[in-house]
Amino acid sequence: MRKMRLGSSSLEVPVLAVGCMRMNKIEKPEAERFIQTALEEGVNFFDHADIYGHGECEEIFAEAIHMNDDVRENIILQSKCGIRKGMFDFSKEHILESVDGILHRLRTDYLDVLLLHRPDALVEPEEVAETFDILKSSGKVRNFGVSNHNPMQIQLLQKYVKVPLVANQLQLSITNSTMIKSGLNVNMENDAAVNRDGSVLDYCRLNDITIQPWSPFQYGFFEGVFLGNEKFPELNQRIDEIAAKYEVTNTTIAIAWLLRHPADMQPIIGTMNTERLKDCCKATTIHLTREEWYSIYRAAGNILP
Repeated sequence: MRKMRLGSSSLEVPVLAVGCMRMNKIEKPEAERFIQTALEEGVNFFDHADIYGHGECEEIFAEAIHMNDDVRENIILQSKCGIRKGMFDFSKEHILESVDGILHRLRTDYLDVLLLHRPDALVEPEEVAETFDILKSSGKVRNFGVSNHNPMQIQLLQKYVKVPLVANQLQLSITNSTMIKSGLNVNMENDAAVNRDGSVLDYCRLNDITIQPWSPFQYGFFEGVFLGNEKFPELNQRIDEIAAKYEVTNTTIAIAWLLRHPADMQPIIGTMNTERLKDCCKATTIHLTREEWYSIYRAAGNILP
């Protein structure tokens, strides 16, 4: 498995991460086999959140991986907090309480990375900075980042937070590529030219913040997968053609499309299927040509100005 540096940190991570949001949908023996497969493939980066299964996913993971000191030394753990029922909460009290709960459920003393899950309209960045200082100095969290944040929200936090924010987890797939489309349609009078995220792709590249694409196979907002979907005949035909050329599955090509982008993104793979995970890992050995990358982009219904 290829490695990369996470943002401006010193943390060396695999170019893929395992998303654990659906871990409570499988039985313990299946979870054990899945985690073991991930480790065998070199994907030792596991992404969690305190709201996944209301904490159950973290508990299942810790049990399935048989967490102990030796296991912990060989894996990278990331989790997220800040989402509460009916609100978002970046208060000092909530973040500290959330981290303690995460550590307890994961049976570990520290997180390699903590992300703030979704922007809180009532955020007080000075309070976040104080909270991060406490977590850093106590050894409970080693690196920090955000999820679903735009450039100005990141910049506001970074004005006060002493440590660099090293990751931004954002929805991105072949069919959900607004951050790419707006950059290709500059100064055009079409819908694709609308800048919906403040040029977050370029901002993260300029500031050494690793983008972690979530839902890399989804279209819309959890409306379903685009692979094999009759709603996307031209896209699937093109992906299948390229998959046949490289003798891999369409899953592999969908991830290879993201990895081909020079931003050095780290896709979050949310499947709990071991074979599909293996197909995702094969993408790290494929370098799509420029022609192939753009042909997939256009087949998804995107136009070039």
